[in-house]
Amino acid sequence: MAVTTRLTWLHEKILQNHFGGKRLSLLYKGSVHGFRNGVLLDRCCNQGPTLTVIYSEDHIIGAYAEESYQEEKYASIILFALQETKISEWKLGLYTPETLFCCDVTKYNSPTNFQIDGRNRKVIMDLKTMENLGLAQNCTISIQDYEVFRCEDSLDERKIKGVIELRKSLLSALRTYEPYGSLVQQIRILLLGPIGAGKSSFFNSVRSVFQGHVTHQALVGTNTTGISEKYRTYSIRDGKDGKYLPFILCDSLGLSEKEGGLCRDDIFYILNGNIRDRYQFNPMESIKLNHHDYIDSPSLKDRIHCVAFVFDASSIEYFSSQMIVKIKRIRRELVNAGVVHVALLTHVDSMDLITKGDLIEIERCVPVRSKLEEVQRKLGFALSDISVVSNYSSEWELDPVKDVLILSALRRMLWAADDFLEDLPLEQIGNLREEIINCAQGKK
Repeated sequence: MAVTTRLTWLHEKILQNHFGGKRLSLLYKGSVHGFRNGVLLDRCCNQGPTLTVIYSEDHIIGAYAEESYQEEKYASIILFALQETKISEWKLGLYTPETLFCCDVTKYNSPTNFQIDGRNRKVIMDLKTMENLGLAQNCTISIQDYEVFRCEDSLDERKIKGVIELRKSLLSALRTYEPYGSLVQQIRILLLGPIGAGKSSFFNSVRSVFQGHVTHQALVGTNTTGISEKYRTYSIRDGKDGKYLPFILCDSLGLSEKEGGLCRDDIFYILNGNIRDRYQFNPMESIKLNHHDYIDSPSLKDRIHCVAFVFDASSIEYFSSQMIVKIKRIRRELVNAGVVHVALLTHVDSMDLITKGDLIEIERCVPVRSKLEEVQRKLGFALSDISVVSNYSSEWELDPVKDVLILSALRRMLWAADDFLEDLPLEQIGNLREEIINCAQGKK
């Protein structure tokens, strides 16, 4: 049976972040391997930097060794105390593992300011050390259990290689993607969501991945009125061969529960393909049928094939009741219109305690999972319909981990668009295919 840590997810993340974003790999657990110093040293020496975590009835304390423990050799030790979500530390100095773990006090000139005595289940430290760690003035702490972890890079070479291979596979799949039944040449995806959620940033991020460098074609901002005031349809060229990719990302004015957001009627004109690129939105009223940017008879290629609701992970909990009602109403109308839609959760990398290593398996990350469940609970999206991304904002270089999240979200949108096309009435599909054949043969 696998040996598991006693640390909660939160406490583990606090320790990881405090000691350089390292991943903790459990080497030794007193209650499992026995409170014997010989066993501890056999399992923990020559393992690189280690973190010892000691559990008492009232405290979580421990020691971080910056260098690998080696028999009778000194390592620089940093003590810490973890109290709720706050951590304090004290640089203890150079100790041998035999001295630190109180292996043989008769053989080694053992200092008295800090020692871990596993055999007698106690930690001994002087008053100054207790004071520096912010602990109560009790020189002896009883040990309930203690664990030693190897501190590893959160992204080791094997994981990085796997991420790069996955990125390559996703790029290939998206470059060669063909819409269902070849009914259209390019899928149109409408990005819809509250002002400032990251819609334009997502487009910029997708374009960056395919261009091979960070780009900012669409203006982005953080003000409360948003930046996107025009309807934009963005085709993206592949930086590899210069060809247009088989999808178009459509950006619009953000949703707002107050004045200044996208008109509800305009949403459905967009869905139906009635609005041209660069139409200037009027937040006070929807487009007029006689407007020069109004398309009277749109075809399937002009319609929206998938809607992606974009939400800022940090703002979900602050959604007003008006915003929740508005989003739910739009979702109901999309369902009635037969339009498939998914959700996109942005800015997850700005959440507390999230590290780059977490982005590899982001949906398993406890706080991100909590956000996904909150979107499900408040807005009704199935968990399988919610993607998580970290957009490019201030970065200068591409990151394969971010790229994988962005490309995975885009692939999910294209799958949803295929569902929409496949669900079209058979008669309509037949007519469309006849038109495509006629166009190809030059009969139209």
